Amino acid sequence: MPTLLEVENISINFGGLKAVQNVSMRLDRGDLQGLIGPNGAGKTTVFNLLTGVYRPTSGSIRLEGRLLNGLKPHQIAAAGISRTFQCSRLFGNLSVRDNVRIGCQLRAARRLIPTLLRSRHQVCEERRIARHCDELLEVFGLHERRNELARNLPYGDQRRLEMARALATGPKVLLLDEPAAGMNTQEKLALRELIRSVRQQFDLTILLIEHDMGVVMDICEKITVLDYGVTIAVGPPAEIQNDPKVIEAYLGTPSQASADHRQ
Repeated sequence: MPTLLEVENISINFGGLKAVQNVSMRLDRGDLQGLIGPNGAGKTTVFNLLTGVYRPTSGSIRLEGRLLNGLKPHQIAAAGISRTFQCSRLFGNLSVRDNVRIGCQLRAARRLIPTLLRSRHQVCEERRIARHCDELLEVFGLHERRNELARNLPYGDQRRLEMARALATGPKVLLLDEPAAGMNTQEKLALRELIRSVRQQFDLTILLIEHDMGVVMDICEKITVLDYGVTIAVGPPAEIQNDPKVIEAYLGTPSQASADHRQ
């Protein structure tokens, strides 16, 4: 499959701190990959680099061959990379549907005069967005709660709503930052199937950060491991699970790693 997202030797320094050093990744179309490592390893910093929150000190980020270095977050979202966040960033005072509608606006045709005059084209566009919002909410099991305030949703539903809003932007690459955080065992099992399902249904390429090794080892086909901002291992789950450097840095003892995988 052709390369979709290519990250080559990206680094970023904050003063004297080398937060990320020469990290490279390649995601082909349809990949479902993981990015793991202990706390402070630089995982979320990598996501911030990929989405334009930070600009790399060196290295390059390319989507379908297009250089993304220096683009603003909304420009990168328009190019086709969307994300969720480790801590929920929903618009709590807006309805569930309106949170998704905001994501849809990224690709909506907006012209001042037709909007003010409520032209036929504008009305049709608004109806199309409403239908798309409802379709996404159905996929994520949130349609019945579409009129509730986002802040009133249970935590697991809020995480799914963030994914729905990210998908509303029409991404080619979806970045998931700890999607299973705070979920119970049953919610995590459902999340695994949901991620697999949306990848196929929306023809997505997915990169996820996750601390739950049961989730990572079950759904990811390739894993990159960071420690202190440096890549220490890249490979399939079975290989990563038994890598001595990974065990030492993140997973603990081999017996603990196997126990986590069986969960």
